[in-house]
Amino acid sequence: MRIATWNVNSITARLPRLLAWLESSGTDVLCLQEAKVSEAQFPYEQLRELGYEAAVHATGRWNGVAVLSRVGLEDVVKGLPGDPGYDGVQEPRAVSATCGPVRVWSVYVPNGREVDHPHYAYKLQWFEALKAAVAGDAGGSRPFAVLGDYNVAPTDDDVFDIAAFEGATHVTPAERAALTSLREAGLTDVVPRPLKYDHPYTYWDYRQLCFPKNRGMRIDLVYGNEPFAKAVKDAYVDREERKGKGASDHAPVVVDLGL
Repeated sequence: MRIATWNVNSITARLPRLLAWLESSGTDVLCLQEAKVSEAQFPYEQLRELGYEAAVHATGRWNGVAVLSRVGLEDVVKGLPGDPGYDGVQEPRAVSATCGPVRVWSVYVPNGREVDHPHYAYKLQWFEALKAAVAGDAGGSRPFAVLGDYNVAPTDDDVFDIAAFEGATHVTPAERAALTSLREAGLTDVVPRPLKYDHPYTYWDYRQLCFPKNRGMRIDLVYGNEPFAKAVKDAYVDREERKGKGASDHAPVVVDLGL
């Protein structure tokens, strides 16, 4: 079984590449982030033609998450119980579903913006709500994983140069502590192998030639429980999908399971 996560940075802009990738990659389940459309605008029909059902939590221009599956789609949950919301609005940042033998969450963790910004406090609160939401499944006997754009680099090795992030979000002790706390619910970081260079970065900014210079970050993560982690046969970053015209600034992270 092949499961992947990909922040597509607008499904409308990326649809031809997404459909081609689904056809060529043999992916059974894809957790998708930053759809940037409403649920009514989501391309259900095009995906259905390829054999995929879609569970979508999206409201419009920003955010938006989905689970695409060709192995079944049941018990869909949209949003987090206890979601703290931002500026009075609960944003569409999480959706979960059971896909065949595996249950997954697709998550798009708040960016945080700046350390002294209210969005940073919201990010940490959102992590707490996520941990509470997944704790039961994380400790269960069924393969389970939380996949998505976490907007946190777990270690200094997960960014191209830690000095470049001094005073910035994504690398602060509080954000990394939130990741540690989430793992303590019974989850393991499934670290992919890089297909080029030494580190499996998943995101490269569009600016300053970051991709050609490999000035990247590993912020798209797969956190699986023990049955999920034990079933992992391979994991890698499909760096090829960050290349060329019209690419997202994130690459897919792919996990192969023996189930």
